[in-house]
Amino acid sequence: MALRPTLDFIYFDAGGGHRSAALALQSVIQAEGHDWNVRLVNLQELLDPLDVFRKLTGVRLQDLYNLLLAKGWTLGSTYMLPMMHAVISMYHKQQVRLLTEYWRRQRPDMVVSVVPNFNRALFESLRLAAPDIPFVTVLTDFADCPPHFWVERQQQYFVCGTPRAAEQARERGDARAKVFLVSGMILRPEFYRAPEVDVAQERERLGLRADLPTGLVLFGGEGSNTMFSMAERLGDSSLDLQLVMICGRNEQLRHRLQKVKTRNRIYVEGLTKEVPYYMRLSDFFIGKPGPGSISEAIKLNLPVIVESNSWTLPQERYNADWVREQGVGEVLKNFRNIEDAVRDLLANGRLQAMKERVSRMDNRAVFEVVQILERILATHGKDQSHSQPGANRELPATHASDIDGSVPGELADIDPSRN
Repeated sequence: MALRPTLDFIYFDAGGGHRSAALALQSVIQAEGHDWNVRLVNLQELLDPLDVFRKLTGVRLQDLYNLLLAKGWTLGSTYMLPMMHAVISMYHKQQVRLLTEYWRRQRPDMVVSVVPNFNRALFESLRLAAPDIPFVTVLTDFADCPPHFWVERQQQYFVCGTPRAAEQARERGDARAKVFLVSGMILRPEFYRAPEVDVAQERERLGLRADLPTGLVLFGGEGSNTMFSMAERLGDSSLDLQLVMICGRNEQLRHRLQKVKTRNRIYVEGLTKEVPYYMRLSDFFIGKPGPGSISEAIKLNLPVIVESNSWTLPQERYNADWVREQGVGEVLKNFRNIEDAVRDLLANGRLQAMKERVSRMDNRAVFEVVQILERILATHGKDQSHSQPGANRELPATHASDIDGSVPGELADIDPSRN
């Protein structure tokens, strides 16, 4: 390995969480002073010559996915996913050929994938080009959505943010794979900074009242037309509350919301990097059950209200189950019931009780993942048993206190030899 190792982080722009995770890891690596050359590699660009979706529709796969999110055209996504996997499988050999050529030219010291669906092609191409290079998949979902989503039966490293995902990787992956459990989803470093904010003063600066319960409404970077009907229901509700609505890139929605007149106050924002700021001014979160949105809200002590039904993406349905299991929010069958859900949340001290439960969670995954990558770089290949069938190579135990001096929980190594 070179004295200054090169790490390739594989991402794409389907949704926003994959690029965000890669950038967050890169930021922490730089801030902690690791002498690594980190390259962000957009998988869509590498595979553009094979993008059958663009050939059929004129739109790239990642852009097609984002369009479906923006328009809310997700009904039937359970059936669309196997169809997409069938197309990916059809072009698997060509993907492996393109990626093998790329690895032979670039020769990284480690490849870290933060994308689903393509990990088989990434792994097989890397083994053809450079079998000694470690391959790590960092799941950016609360759980796998098998088959062929995040976890493949191949001898690699997995980093998982929930016990459910870690168990899936252990059971569905290769028995020789190495599985690490961290304390949550990867968040941008800004969510760990706690600037002094005068909440009352900042609310008033935005034209809101200082004393009212405030809900943050956010449906990812593409926004959602659901937000408009939600603004009408909660804006004209008899409940005394106010909303901060972030529309992302959906400029048409932002303009529509800015024109709406309601009894309760609504502050409308477009695409912004200041989501942590707006969350700090809020009391609860409303949105789709995306892993990033839920994790960001929980990190900043906001109970969540999410929806789970036939329109919910298959890979996000467990997220709603997780919210129920942890008791950190409400899960609705349909956002048409949003007014009743908010009324229940604000009644009888439930909001404060949930806030206390949320505050006990301590997600430091972005720092923990960097430490795991450091350990893999230091140990991979030194013990040849990792590459031999049936072997079970153990890495040293890791504690969160090793990362930044804080105390919390232990980073669990899941023993891949267990049945």
